[in-house]
This record gives sequence, C-alpha cells and structure tokens, in this order.
Amino acid sequence: MTRVVVVEDNADLAYGLRNNLEIEGYEVDVAEDGPAGLQAVRGGHPALVILDLMLPGMDGFRVLKTLREEGHSMPVLVLTARGEEADKVRGLRMGADDYITKPFGLLELLARIEALLRRGQDGGATPGGAAWLERFGDVEVEARTRSVFRRGESVDLAPKEFDLLLALLRARGGVVSRLDLMTQVWGYSAAVVSRTVDTHVAELRRKLEDRPSEPRHLLTVRKIGYRLRR
Repeated sequence: MTRVVVVEDNADLAYGLRNNLEIEGYEVDVAEDGPAGLQAVRGGHPALVILDLMLPGMDGFRVLKTLREEGHSMPVLVLTARGEEADKVRGLRMGADDYITKPFGLLELLARIEALLRRGQDGGATPGGAAWLERFGDVEVEARTRSVFRRGESVDLAPKEFDLLLALLRARGGVVSRLDLMTQVWGYSAAVVSRTVDTHVAELRRKLEDRPSEPRHLLTVRKIGYRLRR
C-alpha cells in the first residue's frame, strides 16, 4: 500500500485529507507540526509528503529544506493558504515538486498526487522519446540521468523544472501552450491555467540564461505559451 505523510496543523483539514486519501487506497500518517512531520518521514519512508507551510514548531520551509538536505527524494506537494509568488518560488527552490493553494478541489489534489507518484514509480523516465543528450546554447541536458550542465558546470534543477525543460526540448522549437505544459508536466489538465508554469519557467531562466529578463532560449509566446530556441 502506498504511504503518504500529511503534515498539517488544521485538525479538520488533516482529518478530511486522511479520510479521502484512505478511501482512495493510500496508507496515511498525519503529523500536526514540523518536528513531528520530520519524524514521520524519517520513520515511515513515505512515497509522498503533503506539507503545509504554516506549521507550529518548525515551518514548512524548514521542514522541506531539512528533508532535502538529509537526502529524502520523495515528491513533496506543498499545501498552503499562502498564494504569494515569492512563497511559491521559495518552496520550489527548496525542492518542492508541486504547489496547491487553499482552498482547493479534492479532485485536483488527487490528480496532482497521482501524477507525482507516477513520476516516482517510472524512475523519472523521459516520455516522448527524448534523446539522451540535448543541447541549446551553452546548456547540455542528459535526459537519461536527468542531469543539466551549463558551460560544463552542473545545474541543480527541481524535478518539475527538469520535466518542463524536457517538454520544451521535445517540441523541437515549436510553441507549447501553458495548458499543454500543465498536462505534460503535472499530469492533469485544468480549465484555468495557473501561474505554476510561469513560475517554473522563471526559475529555469534564472538558472540557464545569461540575462533572465531578456532570455535568448526560453522564449515567451504572447497569450499562448513558450518555446525553446536553440
């Protein structure tokens, strides 16, 4: 049975999440503060963590940073009432795999969980037949090992950043809409496209472009989406 750890201090929300996840067939552990969440992950080896940011004892940012520093690589879905762009970016930089803001729809949450677990089960395989080695500008991407190098130096990308980069590479210079990127990278479609894709593209530009504000490779196509120019 797939184990999920929910770190959430709102007792009613934690109870609802546990009930619904157990109905879906997951084994669920609930922790009500940051230190308890760390202990639950260390002792339970879950397949996925659902992590609130506003926690007593130790906030979600510190929990996430500690987990990644300790080498825990399971997907982490950040679940929080905070909607500010800066919080999203900070969470992604610390190693979060996805981000959903309260209030949220249960079906959307379940779809995101399933997508994250699928990616973990396939070992990070690169769908769509991407070549093992791709190049653009001074960047090299090794799809099989999920490694990125810029001018010979390794670049640390979050899992979703890497998947987004591969989706743009597979398009071979073609335009990919935000909705298509949401479907390919996050494993679901949505009637309203959120800022999630834009946030990840901004992070890729910061890491891979000489001048992120004037990108040469990761280009915006106004009112449609993005394309990658080699």
